[in-house]
Amino acid sequence: MTHNPYALDRGDLRRRLAHGDVTYGTFLGAATPVTAEVCAAAGVDWVLLDLEHGAGGEEQARDVIAAAASYTVPTVVRVESTERIRAGRLLDLGAAGIMFPRVDTADGAAACVRHLRYPPAGDRGVATYNRMCRYGLDPAALGRSGGDVLGVVQIETLPALDAVEDIAALDGVDVLFVGPRDLSHALDVPGQTQAPAYVAALDRVLAAAKGNGKAAGQLVSDGNAAARLVAAGWQFLAIGSDTTLLAGAVAAELRKAGETP
Repeated sequence: MTHNPYALDRGDLRRRLAHGDVTYGTFLGAATPVTAEVCAAAGVDWVLLDLEHGAGGEEQARDVIAAAASYTVPTVVRVESTERIRAGRLLDLGAAGIMFPRVDTADGAAACVRHLRYPPAGDRGVATYNRMCRYGLDPAALGRSGGDVLGVVQIETLPALDAVEDIAALDGVDVLFVGPRDLSHALDVPGQTQAPAYVAALDRVLAAAKGNGKAAGQLVSDGNAAARLVAAGWQFLAIGSDTTLLAGAVAAELRKAGETP
């Protein structure tokens, strides 16, 4: 049987971002392989399985990652905690990268990205009987993995914003990602994405990323918002989630159905 080269990302997403490419994805809140495949079929560059706020857990990752990969789309996973074992389990399942939430300091970010690499560079547990190593058929994947895995650190607290330049300078931090709700709440302007304090915070995150050769990303509600950010230099854009996009589409059609001719 011929090996499918697209079954695993093998660092393509990380290389694209390092090259300066703009990529679009969406969050998977429903955590089902069906919605992962639907979003992949629609043409996203990546999907993000959300284990912090989404409906599923690690037990869904195996099927979600494979469903997206059937359309050559990689899966990044937002872990529910920065505990070492959480990232390792998901990478063994073939995740292309890990997003770490609630990281407040450069030391904390450094500890997170160590979870993405094997010793001596990191503290990831070593095994070959997993999907990443094609269940023992590709043990050489261990040697490649350090350069393949995308490290995404969220900037969503005031301490993280204060340390953003130091976080961006770390090897292994490839993307600085802003969640608008968390950061705007931290700045005491909840949901006010045009507030001067929030806009200034975004500018600082983007400058820190660009100044260190890293990508900056955000979660936005629609394609128009994504296009505006791309024009400003953002590269890693999540357009809504499977659940919000579905809910919005259904609500829009119901409003149309209720309109009088």
